Amino acid sequence: MDSPDFQFAHAALPIDRRAWPVGGRLDYWHAADGWAIRRYRLGDGARGRMLVLGGRGDMIEKYLEVIHHWAMRGWAVTSFDWRGQGGSGRLTDDPLCGHIDDFADYIADLKDIADDWRNAGDGPTAIVAHSMGGHMLVRALAEGMPPPDAAVAVAPMLGLHSAPLPRWLAVAIARVMVARGHDKKRAWTQKEHSERLRRLRQKRLTHDPDRYADELWWRDHSREIALGPPSWNWVLQALESTRALAEGPGVAQIATPMLILATSADQLVSTPVIRQVAARIAGARLHVYGSEAAHEILRELDPVRLDALGRIDAFLDENAR
Repeated sequence: MDSPDFQFAHAALPIDRRAWPVGGRLDYWHAADGWAIRRYRLGDGARGRMLVLGGRGDMIEKYLEVIHHWAMRGWAVTSFDWRGQGGSGRLTDDPLCGHIDDFADYIADLKDIADDWRNAGDGPTAIVAHSMGGHMLVRALAEGMPPPDAAVAVAPMLGLHSAPLPRWLAVAIARVMVARGHDKKRAWTQKEHSERLRRLRQKRLTHDPDRYADELWWRDHSREIALGPPSWNWVLQALESTRALAEGPGVAQIATPMLILATSADQLVSTPVIRQVAARIAGARLHVYGSEAAHEILRELDPVRLDALGRIDAFLDENAR
């Protein structure tokens, strides 16, 4: 990890990560079809307006720490739970199954909520997106969504890490399972009934056991926001959408200043594909961490987390003003 001066330059005051920050507003935004999307807003907007997009299975609560950080820097921050997860309802009878019929539904929601967000005030605009949110951000921009002044994608899902299966076999299995009517069934079992299994999942996400424990705390105290594995149709949609985005012409047309943070140790998304896509986006800046960072870079141990925040803040200060 280079430029160690970033590591502690932008440290925010610590907050209670298991409580909502004072002054925020939690409500619902309604999509074009009437679907209720849970939304959270914090900050006065003296610096500008920011939209924060979480990943698959995430809920707003996981990112209260960074939302608070950017609100304290003057951003009016808006975040929301994707359709079918967090506090935005479910799309199957299984409350722990993360299902979507078509990734285009996510894109439609993002474009509409971004329109409302963009028209809500003046000043510079920025979108910061993690994992699946990063895929939706890049795809929406490739499909012509009006761009913010600056965009940041953190461990974006531009390709899936399908190992030990080759990608073609993962696609074939997903197609067979969907064809057999298992499209709304869980694609795998997320076992966390023992400390060993919880540790295995934690290490795929973050080296920080305390921040991982925060996620479990929120899930245990608000069971309606908890989510487990994705459905087979979500898996198939993810495989097909990432391939179409990586190989299609749209990414080469993105002109938005973009910072991409990734890690070579990612076990959920494909870092080689992130490198390939980043190289096709004019002016995109890419920084890849090593083994010190797992997938959830913004929820990592402080040496990584603060370095990432420093890089993001410096990038936004340069490009969103």
